Amino acid sequence: MMALSELTDDIVGSMAVGATFSDFGGQINSLDFHRTEDLLITASEDDSIRLFDIANGKLLKTTYHKKHGADRICFTHHPHSVICSSIHNLDVHGESLRYLSMYDNRCLRYFKGHKERVVSLCMSSVNDSFLSGSLDHSVRIWDLRVNACQGILRLRGRPAVAYDQQGLVFAVAMEGGAIKLFDSRHFDKGPFETFLVGGDTAEVCDIKFSNDGKSMLLTTTSNSIYVLDAYAGEKRCGFNLDPSPTAMEATFTPDGQYVFSGSGDGSLHAWHIDAQKKICSWDSHIGVASCLKWAPRRVMFVAASSVLTFWIPDHRGPGEAAGVQVEEQVTLTQ
Repeated sequence: MMALSELTDDIVGSMAVGATFSDFGGQINSLDFHRTEDLLITASEDDSIRLFDIANGKLLKTTYHKKHGADRICFTHHPHSVICSSIHNLDVHGESLRYLSMYDNRCLRYFKGHKERVVSLCMSSVNDSFLSGSLDHSVRIWDLRVNACQGILRLRGRPAVAYDQQGLVFAVAMEGGAIKLFDSRHFDKGPFETFLVGGDTAEVCDIKFSNDGKSMLLTTTSNSIYVLDAYAGEKRCGFNLDPSPTAMEATFTPDGQYVFSGSGDGSLHAWHIDAQKKICSWDSHIGVASCLKWAPRRVMFVAASSVLTFWIPDHRGPGEAAGVQVEEQVTLTQ
């Protein structure tokens, strides 16, 4: 598998399915790559958490969590430790988040506080802090080393949360298209900046920073995707997807040049941000891909529904792999 270098339109256009994992017993709810190791973690409706070696395309381990379920998931700094949100019996035990060891299948710590399902989860890149956003209209700030919540933000609507790649700033998206930026060291002082996604008041279901921290990627419940300038909040580009029964995820490539997304018609799309053109469209081969992420260290992305697919360059060249449509220039909506 290719290590990551600067991507080109030809490399992006050559992406094709390299491996498929179809033995999940339900929808894959979320997935995450480790920042420094070639590992992928998934959480699915069948209450399983699965650890994959992405360099060799192998499933390494599966654990089941029938009591709590497995909904949102993200790696900690340790390659065999994850944070996972619960989906079952929240009103009974209140154990909305768990710190899990995949090495020996142990729960290292429970985090109690959220009263409803957690819909957004993000780990800091620089320390043991992590964020969770819940349908109970709160965002909580946690530290892996202690059970107690370190801070609570009360807000309106469904929250989405993200740290920037330096861990200095975190963003919270809320009702009405508002994005609030906080200093992660002084979040108790309130947001230092607030942006409005002009003209779209739909809830943001996912938010990400580019690796260089200069852009933010928003996916909304109205099937729209926006790239914003992370400093000024200005809309760099935006585009609409076919309606989907489930929330979809979009992703930056690690160099911040491209955006990838699924769509409600079962296709996948890639856009060049600065050039404002669609590079390619593919048949996903798995229906609507509700989860989609690019690997941080590889020329590879994964797409998932109830099936997980690994996508890598097909050296036959752009457009020659099955199901690929290379696009002419398309202006993105502003």
